[in-house]
Amino acid sequence: MGSGHGAGGRRWAASGVLLALAAGLLAAGTASKEDYVSFQSDIGSYQSGRFYTKPPQCVDIPVDLRLCHNVGYKKMVLPNLLEHETMAEVKQQASSWVPLLNKNCHIGTQVFLCSLFAPVCLDRPIYPCRWLCEAVRDSCEPVMQFFGFYWPEMLKCDKFPEGDVCIAMTPPNATEASKPQGTTVCPPCDNELKSEAIIEHLCASEFALRMKIKEVKKENGDKKIIPKKKKPLKLGPIKKKELKKLVLFLKNGADCPCHQLDNLSHHFLIMGRKVKNQYLLTAIHKWDKKNKEFKNFMKKMKNHECPTFQSVFK
Repeated sequence: MGSGHGAGGRRWAASGVLLALAAGLLAAGTASKEDYVSFQSDIGSYQSGRFYTKPPQCVDIPVDLRLCHNVGYKKMVLPNLLEHETMAEVKQQASSWVPLLNKNCHIGTQVFLCSLFAPVCLDRPIYPCRWLCEAVRDSCEPVMQFFGFYWPEMLKCDKFPEGDVCIAMTPPNATEASKPQGTTVCPPCDNELKSEAIIEHLCASEFALRMKIKEVKKENGDKKIIPKKKKPLKLGPIKKKELKKLVLFLKNGADCPCHQLDNLSHHFLIMGRKVKNQYLLTAIHKWDKKNKEFKNFMKKMKNHECPTFQSVFK
């Protein structure tokens, strides 16, 4: 996977890092209006030694910036704290992370990511607290590994402040115990059957297939899925000649339940991405034309244009 677009190489090299994780945590902005000081015209400190082609400005968070539209404040600074200079670039990079939110791996995920992607308009940049980064990383990286991803270098927690002013959150259920590992549904199988969420997943995936499954085996801690019939909806990295012998893997999924695979008599919508030489299953839905949301998805799929630029994934 390549770097961002534009000034890309120095920018977020891990830009598609969470392609294929599934979407939509509730807004988690817990700060009150008093926590936000008014935006000053003199925000030279946002420059912090970097060269930007455009001066920092305070802009509305657009509706189609799905990652942060409901984060709890309305305006953000461009360039952001990840050095994205245009809204198009912010949307492009942020769309990769939207799917993580639906996994509810940590209640602070949205606040943490949006403090970087869509920083609130203040008179100086405020970074997320290191402990928040560590809490989100420790809860979310095990989920990410089901999709063949690790916590990206760009979000290394020791880059964030420990004692300085920083963005934190103290949600009412912050002390809630996390779900015990090993008993929860495999994350790629735990998907909301909503047309918008399926479309977002389709955009975040490298390939998508309508498929019948011949059998499922366990192999090296993974579930190995052997298809019977396949109809490509989006081929991505799969070459046509590879389709015949295509095998999919549910990473780390040998011992967690995937209820869709309990009954192999159905057709399935399978989405995924290629990691090294393996094709990983990152989302699975029963192909159900009678279901209202699935029918809506099929209609939207015909005309929907994904927001992510293909160059990000090369």
